[in-house]
Amino acid sequence: MLRSPCGRDGDCNSPAGQWLQYWSGSSRSRKVIQTADMKSQITPELTHDFLSSARVFAKAVRDVCEAAVLREVVGDKLTISQLKLLYLVAQTDSVTIGDAATFLGVSNPAASKTVDKLVRRRFLRRCDIQEDRRTSQLSLTEVSRRLLETYEAARNQKAAEVFAHYSPEDLQHASELLDSLAAGIARQDSDQQKVCMQCEIYYRPDCRFRKFAEREGRCFYRLHKSNTQELSCPPADSPDHPINKEA
Repeated sequence: MLRSPCGRDGDCNSPAGQWLQYWSGSSRSRKVIQTADMKSQITPELTHDFLSSARVFAKAVRDVCEAAVLREVVGDKLTISQLKLLYLVAQTDSVTIGDAATFLGVSNPAASKTVDKLVRRRFLRRCDIQEDRRTSQLSLTEVSRRLLETYEAARNQKAAEVFAHYSPEDLQHASELLDSLAAGIARQDSDQQKVCMQCEIYYRPDCRFRKFAEREGRCFYRLHKSNTQELSCPPADSPDHPINKEA
């Protein structure tokens, strides 16, 4: 037998009935009231302080753990944008010029120029896809593979030095909180169907952000893990290979 949410007398207008009705059907109601109470406590000053801290944190990571480490490894031979492209190629099975443009947030011609530079420096290999000769397929060279391994080792060492004063538990909690906050922001995006590229050069197979933000099935890396197409490309040591023609 189902119990009335309005109490024994079934009077939903009585104080007791109203109280029981609230608490019985009300995990959503409590959540709405709690959210409203919390929203009223989020002042402009607190918002500015939080966003400022987030920006300072992101810039510190980019300057110290990424750009500075990259300079130590390769000097001025590679930019962060070019590093991102190499990382994209390393983590996926199939990358075209159009994919590179989308990932970098630039036009196809701009992405093509970036690719040209990396090909000339022997960091990328470019081949034609048999089904569409107008489309170029990108892959890493042995030089770029070694470079990425060296960079990641140096970055991990720098991060270990930077975070040495924090416990693993503190870092894990901060990581989970950052994912939760980022997901809350991302859920406000007007385009909820677009492909997710939030992690840039920090792809995680088991991504908390992807789950929190409900973006399963839209991860750029995962979508490009199963799109490998047959390539028409001479061996790397062949004089006909594009990398040797453009060297």
